[in-house]
Amino acid sequence: MSYRAPLDDLLFAMRRAAGETAFGPGGLYSELDAATAAATLEEAAKFAETALLPLDRVGDRAGVTLADGEVATAPGWREAYSLWVEGGWNALSAPPGHGGMGLPLLLGAACTEIWNAANISFALCPLLGQGAIEAMEIHASEALKSAYLPKMISGEWTATMNLTEPQAGSDLAHLRTRAERAEDGSYRLFGQKIFITYGEHDLAENIVHLVLARLPDAPAGTRGISLFLAPKFLPGPDGRPGARNDLRCVGIERKLGIHGSPTCTMSYGDNDGAVAFLVGRENEGLACMFTMMNNARLSVGLQGVGLAERATQTALAYARERRQGRGASSDPAPIVEHPDVVRMLLTMKAKTAAARAICYLTAAALDRARLLEGEEAQATQERAGLLTPLAKAYSTDIGVEVASLGVQVHGGMGFIEETGAAQLLRDARITPIYEGTNGIQAIDLVTRKLRLSKGAAVWREIDDMRDDIDALSASNDAVFVNIAHRAAAAVDAFERATDFLSATSDPRGFEALAGATPYLRLFALARGVTLLGAGALASRGAGDAATQNRIVTARFFADNLAVAAEGLERATVEGGDSIIAGQALLSAGRE
Repeated sequence: MSYRAPLDDLLFAMRRAAGETAFGPGGLYSELDAATAAATLEEAAKFAETALLPLDRVGDRAGVTLADGEVATAPGWREAYSLWVEGGWNALSAPPGHGGMGLPLLLGAACTEIWNAANISFALCPLLGQGAIEAMEIHASEALKSAYLPKMISGEWTATMNLTEPQAGSDLAHLRTRAERAEDGSYRLFGQKIFITYGEHDLAENIVHLVLARLPDAPAGTRGISLFLAPKFLPGPDGRPGARNDLRCVGIERKLGIHGSPTCTMSYGDNDGAVAFLVGRENEGLACMFTMMNNARLSVGLQGVGLAERATQTALAYARERRQGRGASSDPAPIVEHPDVVRMLLTMKAKTAAARAICYLTAAALDRARLLEGEEAQATQERAGLLTPLAKAYSTDIGVEVASLGVQVHGGMGFIEETGAAQLLRDARITPIYEGTNGIQAIDLVTRKLRLSKGAAVWREIDDMRDDIDALSASNDAVFVNIAHRAAAAVDAFERATDFLSATSDPRGFEALAGATPYLRLFALARGVTLLGAGALASRGAGDAATQNRIVTARFFADNLAVAAEGLERATVEGGDSIIAGQALLSAGRE
């Protein structure tokens, strides 16, 4: 099962998201020219294809092992992680003040897609580290930053996010891990956390755990949650790992997929309590953790894009070789010539391209929010907030859908592990679940993000989509005019659904929440068709194969996928009553 990073597609998506003049003097990324960005992606692709990809099946088959509280990763993973650190990849988008390169998040997003396409189980480890670095940079004290950030940014120390407990999953108000104040200003942690990705491993010399816990006098609910840093080994006077902290891995999960990634149950304070340090202020930990989670949500969306890209490449290669049925002659034809297989492959390509465009647009908005000032910075920050639920939920949903279609294209061989198609589906299935389930992303969209600046953020996005449609219509090219017609219908449906939800008196009422998931998909279809159409239009003068590919992909998305928009509008606006009736039936146990 091979993978080649689609560098031309990635660079094109980056230029479309940031603007054609974004790279180089006078642009958004004035200190990064286009040639350096391309060279960085090429090196990221080489690392992915030579160091990570060969270990993907190894990790899936060998998994991880736990003995005496120590987790051993699959053969070859320690060596690959050493190469990761030596290559400086962990520092790519990290702030320069503590050893980071400070490169754009957009460039980091493209690299993240590549690494996760090659080996999602490996890439999960640094993915969480990036979010932890950002949370520390924004919220931690200068002393904590000085002690931990240089090692975290270099990758010498990895990091985790400790939220979930057996009784507190999506609803963190019920978490029970407790923190006690110590006389020296530090804290002691007691409790258990589950589903901790890379909570224990043998890749790095130290692991920095960011842990949500509750102080004895904390208010009830989420208002009483604080964020703490608890290292596996406490740094000594020389800054190197010293005494072992009172925390340990007491179990690892046996999972459907991502077998190479250790998912741990962590126990804190079996003896005198795990030494920990406050990040931010007491009882404000959830806000600190959301900094980390929002970073991770975009990254998880990029996991979906990467897995979808790899599934598409794998299925297309198989379809070109596998011969079944009759073609133009009496000989068996490659299945890529059969209409239903063509439909499946184009569905895979189009969904992947749309998800990539949405994720990269989100990353570029985050960059603008950091680099610009005043009202423009606020507007782009709101755009990033509005698009993040789409980037996470739509991209991971299509990661699963595309991987499932990949199995279907393979037929019976897709159900056999040796082709690798089944592994991609197994690995993809976690992505709509972790870092906030996709249902929660939809709820976040309709209850919070639609109301940013009293709704101004979503209407700015609608205006941007209308601008793309106008450009397509003005082309006087039948293909692009048709895309504009389909896109306009999708945006009209999205606008009507937005009007409905915006007028709802109770944004957290059952009716609004019942329509949240179809509304998110509707938004993604409208945004996806306009981005793909505008991208195809912008490149039409080149006349090369890549341009033709973009035109065909945009046309297919418009004619076959965006046409679902009006049905999703109806589900958003009219579907609540049937869901209420269904809830009553299911709750009564009369299913």
